Amino acid sequence: MDRIRKALDLAREERNSSTRPTDYASRASTSKVAARFPTAIQYTKTRTFTPPESLLESNRIISPSSADPVAQAFRMLRTQVLQRLDEHGWRSLAILSPCKADGKTTLAINLAISLAGDHRHTALVVDFDMKQPSVGEKLGLSAEMGADDVLCGGARLEDCLYHPDGFDRLVILPTRAPMGNSSEALAGPRCRELVAELRSRYPDRILIFDLPPVLVADDALAFLPLVECGLVVAAEGSTRREDLLRCMELLRKTPIVGTVLNRATAATSGPG
Repeated sequence: MDRIRKALDLAREERNSSTRPTDYASRASTSKVAARFPTAIQYTKTRTFTPPESLLESNRIISPSSADPVAQAFRMLRTQVLQRLDEHGWRSLAILSPCKADGKTTLAINLAISLAGDHRHTALVVDFDMKQPSVGEKLGLSAEMGADDVLCGGARLEDCLYHPDGFDRLVILPTRAPMGNSSEALAGPRCRELVAELRSRYPDRILIFDLPPVLVADDALAFLPLVECGLVVAAEGSTRREDLLRCMELLRKTPIVGTVLNRATAATSGPG
């Protein structure tokens, strides 16, 4: 545990001392605006589904109104993330991890639930882990169409959005099945068009992209130029120090709003 925390501290120090890319710096200097409250949402084309409570519990998905310590921890993470996003005017966030089993997908969903519960924003979870998509599965969604269909030209975005009943202001864009050429698809022109369309739909929506582990495939690195910042997830007891440092080295050109130590036995997680 101490090795992981030291690695997180070292990664933060190296990140804070590095130079940010010019395009992000220019956006930060012009994008500080007052918070806006979204208008009432009426889902006309977005399909609604009801996640089974037992499945949510087994997959550690928090309830929006829960008062348990896990929900409180995600509200704290939400506040810290929003502060970083608002500081720079960012609205898109990639959830990243060095390796598999770091808990990034569960964290992506729970963070989105907390962000949507802020009342100033809506949140959209985009499952771009096209090596092993699982966002829909964790919520009990059997999608008829998804992001993989959009990127292949077989579906329109509006036909692939799903709202989980009981989770106000939250929308899911799932991926139905793994893609063999996923990194090429995520770096291609259709993906750029899709991200631009997602950005333009609602000005107050926070986009959460769940990506494959950084050290497992090149998908995350191929997609990151299309997203404004990232949040790195490491898991106590499974993430190796050398893997975390290698991950942070590969992400050196991406603004990182923080790191989260997942499954920590003490309160050591949060953006840093």
